[in-house]
Amino acid sequence: MTPTQVLAHAPRPIRRWALHWECEIEEAAARFAASLPQGSSVLDAGAGEGQYRHYFDRHRYVGVDLAVGDAKWNYSKLDVVGNLNAIPLASGAFDAALNIVTLEHLPDPTLALTEIARVLKPGGRLLLVAPLEWEEHQQPHDFFRYTRFGLRLLLERAGFTHLELCPAGGYFRLLSRRLLNGLQFFMKGPRWILFLPAAFVFVPLSLVLPLFEWLDRERNFTLGYLCTARKL
Repeated sequence: MTPTQVLAHAPRPIRRWALHWECEIEEAAARFAASLPQGSSVLDAGAGEGQYRHYFDRHRYVGVDLAVGDAKWNYSKLDVVGNLNAIPLASGAFDAALNIVTLEHLPDPTLALTEIARVLKPGGRLLLVAPLEWEEHQQPHDFFRYTRFGLRLLLERAGFTHLELCPAGGYFRLLSRRLLNGLQFFMKGPRWILFLPAAFVFVPLSLVLPLFEWLDRERNFTLGYLCTARKL
C-alpha cells in the first residue's frame, strides 16, 4: 500500500489534514448532491469505480466510463461503458453532471465537455475537478494539467456559464502532498532501501507544512481546481 492509501483509513481529522485534496473533493460532491432536488437525474462522467455514487442516493445516478484507466479498478458497477467523447445517452437527459479528476485523462477535453453539455438540460449544473500539480498516473491515459484560465476557456467553449473556480489549497498544501506522493518513488526496485529514511523525513514535514497555508493568499500554487458551472 502507498502512504496515501494507508492514510485513507486514518481517523477523519487526520485524513482531512493529510489528504486535503481528496476530502475537498468529497465535500464538494456532498454539497453538490445536497443542493440538487430529490429525484434529479445525475450523470457521473468518468465514474471509475463509482466512489461518489453514495452521495446521490436521493437521485437518479448514472455512472459512465470507458473502463480503461486503471487495470486494478473494479468497473463492474458502471451503468454505461462508453467514451466521453461520444456519450451514448440522449441529449438533454440530465439535470446535473460530475466530471471528477477525469479531464486530464481525456485526449480531447473540449469534445468531452461539449458532450457533457449536450446531455444536460438547459440550466443543468456541472461539478468539475481537475488537477494542476500532480504526477503522471494511470499511464498511458494521462494527457493534461489545467490552470484556472484553461478550465475557464474550455468550459466557456463548451457552452457553460456561471463559472466558479476554487483552488484546492495553496503552496503549503501542495508541498505537503508532493512529499507524501513522492514516497512512491522509493517503493520500487533497490530504492526500497531508502524508503524508511525518506518516510522519516517526509511524513512529519508533510504534516507540519499545512500550518503555514495561511501565508498563501493567491493560491497560484495548487494541486488543482474545483469548479461549478451551468449549461447555457
